[in-house]
Amino acid sequence: MQIIDVLFAPANGAFFYDDQAAIRAGREHDGVAYKGEPLTPGFTSVRQPSKALSIGLMLEDDAVIWGDMVSVQYSGAAGRDPLFEQAAILSFCREVLIPRLIGLDVSQGAEICDAALAFHDGARLPIAVEYGVSQALLKAAAYARRITLAELIAQWLGVPPPTQAVPLFAQSGDERYANVDTMILKQADVLPHGLINSAEKFGPDGATFSDYVVWVADRIAQLGEAGYKPTLHFDVYGWIGLGIGTDPKAIADYIASVAERVAGYTLNIECPADYGNRTAQIENYAAIVEHVDQLCGNATVVADEHCNTLEDIEAFIAARAAHIIQVKTPDVGNLLDTARAIVAAREAGIGAYSGGTSAETDISARACVHVALAARASMMLAKPGMGVNEGITIVGNEQARTLATIRARLNRDNSHAG
Repeated sequence: MQIIDVLFAPANGAFFYDDQAAIRAGREHDGVAYKGEPLTPGFTSVRQPSKALSIGLMLEDDAVIWGDMVSVQYSGAAGRDPLFEQAAILSFCREVLIPRLIGLDVSQGAEICDAALAFHDGARLPIAVEYGVSQALLKAAAYARRITLAELIAQWLGVPPPTQAVPLFAQSGDERYANVDTMILKQADVLPHGLINSAEKFGPDGATFSDYVVWVADRIAQLGEAGYKPTLHFDVYGWIGLGIGTDPKAIADYIASVAERVAGYTLNIECPADYGNRTAQIENYAAIVEHVDQLCGNATVVADEHCNTLEDIEAFIAARAAHIIQVKTPDVGNLLDTARAIVAAREAGIGAYSGGTSAETDISARACVHVALAARASMMLAKPGMGVNEGITIVGNEQARTLATIRARLNRDNSHAG
């Protein structure tokens, strides 16, 4: 089944693109916005509405299969691609991608993705382009075979179709108290992210953050149903390093002190420090992991910054520079690379968190569900947006429907075989 036309539509992400450097420098909140000038190239303000570009592949039967090109909230930071610019991406796609895609036979399967996204002028395509186009191509290949995207990727990986749900991780945004209540009532598997991205939220010597962790645990005890014991996961955006120093032993000591206060829970700490480049990040994270393992049994270190592409992720895995790797899907690009990364982490005995960003779209979020299921991720982000209910609904429902479809097919096949 061939592609006969390529469509484009302007789209909105579900949150904002934020200038991380400016926020770390102390830009003041002004309602939803931030005051002051941006610092990262490409930004015209510290906070800008996230934009996306939808690409639709029209097939011979007139079906149109969509994917969304979009970037992460903190674009241009920690080795990531620059800020997403809708007009520039559209121009690139018209010039480079349309000639590659017209006439392509999507019934060939997942392999068409790598071929269509080959280098241009000796360089990778923009990561956002890889991300959106791979969504559309893989979904079209699944459509041509009348199977789910999860089944297509499982076939490509050489594993059985997935039948078990992946735990959902909900993120609070700046509504760091009310949204925790929502997560508890919705029984999120992992919570709350917390958005600890400023000195105010971390507090002197980390006391404010430590107290917040205890508050979350207490709130679970107050509101949660009997037996409900979610994993506590907090993204601190490098603020342990910024707040108490970057010595790995000191960071591990601090993490252990927080973990001790919530001893009945598993505590995930994402991005405890930012060492400025991949080499330094890997070296120091490996040391933090080693020290944490010596100090306590309920804390884990999660890699995010400078762990962007499949190559980056493989380097972190090889050095055991994290207990859990965030496979940040818009930074990885090609969805097949997300699948490869999840499998690589899992086979190395490292947690594989299928992440992403609040700035994504419903289309990209749903596509990522299938990859996480097929590759057997440890957990996946309920995205897009920062509203909790929306992400849990979009990702949770897509997962439930996909698993129901797969199980029905397997039951039918088994009954025929009997």
